[in-house]
Amino acid sequence: MSKKKIKVAFAGNPNVGKTTLLNAIAGTSLKVGNWPGVTVEKREAIVEVGDYILHFVDLPGIYTLDPLSEDEKIAVKFLEEEKPDVIVNVIETPSIERALLLTTELLEFRIPTVIALNMWDEAQKVGVEVDIKKLSELLGVEVVTTVGKSGKGVKELVEAVIRAFSEGKTPKEVRYSAEVEDLLKELSQKNPTATKHDLIKELLREKPDLYEKVRDDRFAFAHGLAKEVVRLRGDQGRDLTDALDKIVLHPLFGIPIFIGIIYITFKLAFDFSSPFVDWLDGFINDFLSPLSLEVLKALSFPEWFVRFFSEALVGGVGFVITFVPLIGSLYFLITFLEMSGYIPRVAFLMDRFMHKIGLHGKSVIPLILGFGCNVPAIVATRTIENPRDKLLVIAMIPFMSCPARLVVFSFFVSIFFRENPALVITAMYVIGIFIAVFTALILRKVLVKEGPLHFVMELPPYRFPSMKTVFTITWAHVKDFLYRAGTLIFGASIVVWLLLNLPPGVKNPSESIAGKIGKALVHVFEPVGIDNWKATTSLIPAFLAREIAISSMGTIYMSAEGITEEVEEFNFKRALFNQGVNLLNATEDAFSSLLSLGIVSLEVEEEQEEDLKSLIAKDFNPASALSFMIFILIYTSCLGTFAVMSREIGLKGAIAFLGYSFAVAWITALISYNLLSRLTG
Repeated sequence: MSKKKIKVAFAGNPNVGKTTLLNAIAGTSLKVGNWPGVTVEKREAIVEVGDYILHFVDLPGIYTLDPLSEDEKIAVKFLEEEKPDVIVNVIETPSIERALLLTTELLEFRIPTVIALNMWDEAQKVGVEVDIKKLSELLGVEVVTTVGKSGKGVKELVEAVIRAFSEGKTPKEVRYSAEVEDLLKELSQKNPTATKHDLIKELLREKPDLYEKVRDDRFAFAHGLAKEVVRLRGDQGRDLTDALDKIVLHPLFGIPIFIGIIYITFKLAFDFSSPFVDWLDGFINDFLSPLSLEVLKALSFPEWFVRFFSEALVGGVGFVITFVPLIGSLYFLITFLEMSGYIPRVAFLMDRFMHKIGLHGKSVIPLILGFGCNVPAIVATRTIENPRDKLLVIAMIPFMSCPARLVVFSFFVSIFFRENPALVITAMYVIGIFIAVFTALILRKVLVKEGPLHFVMELPPYRFPSMKTVFTITWAHVKDFLYRAGTLIFGASIVVWLLLNLPPGVKNPSESIAGKIGKALVHVFEPVGIDNWKATTSLIPAFLAREIAISSMGTIYMSAEGITEEVEEFNFKRALFNQGVNLLNATEDAFSSLLSLGIVSLEVEEEQEEDLKSLIAKDFNPASALSFMIFILIYTSCLGTFAVMSREIGLKGAIAFLGYSFAVAWITALISYNLLSRLTG
């Protein structure tokens, strides 16, 4: 006997704990992604219970089903077209009166419904009492009290969903004013199978002047319902939230507190993850890659296959995996701040400032994270509900200079700008910010011409999030990154390796496909002062990650000069022991670095050989060096950035941005090269 499938839609206002509740039901089966064709985040899970398979879909957090915003359009479209078997209306019980407007609209679909009065424990603390039995009788739906953070009531909620499905009981019909009901009755005679939602939609299409009347009727019904079932004993539970808001949202103290929290977020994420990133990189390249090399050689595989497998396949997997510690750490902290109630306050605090460039306050967090790493910064834009704002922020993030670029800047500055190194590096950051703002303004004028969409910003009470939920959401995002962006990064890593190592048996980089492409690119880069093939060829592997530009230059320049490095013989036991020691050291460094005041992982170490510096000094001058740095700064930061950008805005959009950033980088490099050449010439 096959199991029956139940499609369940989770609907509710923002910050009502839908995700926490869904996580309590689904656990690690929670998946994240985007709704088809849009950048709004989608969460869903499939759970088997007895003879049933429940497919939960978490609709975007919304206040109304009037299809104005992207979120509302998605919710309405899903309810109309996907036709879920059961709707679970999740309500934040302490704010139940506000939530009942959406409940009223959901009842119009006449779909079997269960109401989950979530955060029931908080309602008790603030003195909100709900007559559950009366609410159930008035609406004709089952009502369950839940506490998503602890899992209380979850079992009862699932059982109620199954009962609602098996009994097929629809909610009682919501009745509005006589005028509206008479008009709806006339329409129902023409289409007797239509739901009240369909009839109201048809009525407003024929008589748009009745929109205000229908809206007022819905408000009146929701307000009357609240009067019938809700009783207030006091509001003492808001005292702590109100007291904290007086400090956190203070016009004088709010900004320093925000800067402090962002700094702590940076420090925890980067200092904790950086040692593990370095260890993973070493484990892949210094252990797994040479180990696979030795094994395949022993099995007498062809040399070209041995190198391809050990360097391209193993190295490509390693390159993807090295992103995991940072993305996991950063998304854990962002999720924690979001669920604690602080992120909405950041939006409120920074809203006035961000409006000057046509964005909302919530956009500032991903932009700031971009200075740490563009990849998780773009992933963090999923907290931005408005797709227009999200597009603008994603287009700005790649111009925020990350530490990987700082490695390149520090190298060239140490050769050509020793008198004013801090000034030059600061100028790089300022140029990046200027280009980011310029890009946002261009997009506003050309593609998204409307101004910032105003919205009512709700500030939920402060609460300590469920750590289980935070970990589950973080893991869901990491899995999504590995599956979606990771596959693209892995594939492109292999392509870059092939470019550097084909045709088979090539010894000198100048003879490889990459070398030939690099020589062809000289004609493109010559006007901006980069007129040697070794520098242009290094830009190809630099697309994987900006810091690779220097190591690639070292390999290309040394090979071109006939300088070779001695390769240490691989010893399995010694290498395995070293990796174990390195992991212990990485763990120690991760925790000990948290005790320092500065951000240890953002410090740049001088590791370049003097031989490479002397070779670079021959092929560059201050003007061409500045041009090279500007190109590295502006042209899309790395393959990881391109991959997550294609995931969020589509492959065509990411490719278009790639072309745009190349053009802007080339033009800016041309201007800077000619200006400095004249000043120093």
